[in-house]
Amino acid sequence: MQMLEWARDDVSNVAGELALLSGLVMWATTYPGIRRKMFELFFYTHYLYILFMVFFIFHVGISFACLTLPGFYLFLVDRFLRFLQSRQRVRLVSARILPCDTVELSFSKNPRLSYNPMSILYINVPSISGLQWHPFTITSNSNLEPEKLSVVIKSDGSWTRKLHQMLSSPSSIDRLEVSVEGPYGPASTHFTRHDQLVMISGGSGITPFISIIRELIFASNTSPYKTPEVILVCAFKNSSELAMLDLLLPISGSPSDISKLQLKIEAFVTREKGPATDSSKAPRAIWFNPRATDAPVSAILGPKSWLWLGAIISSSFIIFLIIIGLITGYYIYPIDQKTEGGFPWALRSFLNMLVICICIAMTASSAVLWNKKQNARDVKQIQNVEGSTPAGSPQTWLYKADRELESVPHQTLFQAINVHYGGRPDLKKILFECKGSSVGVLASGPKMMRHEIANICSSGLADNLHFESISFTW
Repeated sequence: MQMLEWARDDVSNVAGELALLSGLVMWATTYPGIRRKMFELFFYTHYLYILFMVFFIFHVGISFACLTLPGFYLFLVDRFLRFLQSRQRVRLVSARILPCDTVELSFSKNPRLSYNPMSILYINVPSISGLQWHPFTITSNSNLEPEKLSVVIKSDGSWTRKLHQMLSSPSSIDRLEVSVEGPYGPASTHFTRHDQLVMISGGSGITPFISIIRELIFASNTSPYKTPEVILVCAFKNSSELAMLDLLLPISGSPSDISKLQLKIEAFVTREKGPATDSSKAPRAIWFNPRATDAPVSAILGPKSWLWLGAIISSSFIIFLIIIGLITGYYIYPIDQKTEGGFPWALRSFLNMLVICICIAMTASSAVLWNKKQNARDVKQIQNVEGSTPAGSPQTWLYKADRELESVPHQTLFQAINVHYGGRPDLKKILFECKGSSVGVLASGPKMMRHEIANICSSGLADNLHFESISFTW
């Protein structure tokens, strides 16, 4: 019967068993077979962490639980800030639909928001699913495109297929409700330290390299230092996927002089012997009509996010100590003195958890509201990207490929591309022909391809190759 006992002033066995059960269920869904084949089950099951932590604290008491308080406290702050950001509908300006079942979404962005190449953005489309959040690589560059943020989405799952069908349907939509979290990404861009940069991708693995190339385009036009020579080796199954290369340059409105960047693109179409003759699927752009309440993508705590985050953590914890001290002195302590067995453990733990949540919610909400007012002032000064769109929204305009190639940036990009049909790239030959003193090798794509490149770089036959793998596998 002790297993069913919930002691008033001691360890609660029932709470411990419930915490253990929650932890076991989460652990069971982490097996690769379940996590990869039934990801939604894995994802939603992990919300049991809330029950796990609550019953764990009920089980051991708040005093012992303080050993885990620092990490859990920071997690609560981060989770609440992400929750606040996810409540805002963002301003989706346009979509570029490619013939390879790929969509580029472009959002209006606060110019004060800065992020590094290879960053990701979590996206939620309530009309598809109110609960599902999916991470996608950001292809835009915050320096080259200060008022726009873009992501590329490949139709490769139930959620992405629904989104592609919604945008590519003959009946165009006026507006698409979208919420975001992020951006999240690397703290620095170390790839500029190399003399030469070789980027090897397979399929949609090219997306993180789009942001890198746009960053290098900006650096080649503004930085006094020499930018590395770039070789992009990309493998596609079909020639329709060559349209992905068109994403290397922004759709419009951004100065992108690519002539100053030493760029060479080797594209391989593995399942076709020559150029496809069917051009029925032409790329096209869709311009949306967002509402006035839709906000540009902004940093939840503004450009000085670390300062604000430190203020939230320190101030909320000080307020927590003051409030819990007052509660202990004027409410809990008198009951401890007058009642046999003292104040109940579970109620003491509950009061501590409640006060922690209230203090974090108060301070974080205050900081977010302050920055929201600052962002509102910036929005009035932003010349929104949709201001340059064709008149008469909503409509769909065909993407004029011939007209784009007449422009200098697209003509330069077209001249840099060399397309090979019916074979795979000889990676060993390509890498060993790189003669730079420091060659950065970035690989993004299938696991076997990344392992092959890693083996080549670590073979010892060339000491100038520095390998880095980019993987998005869960």
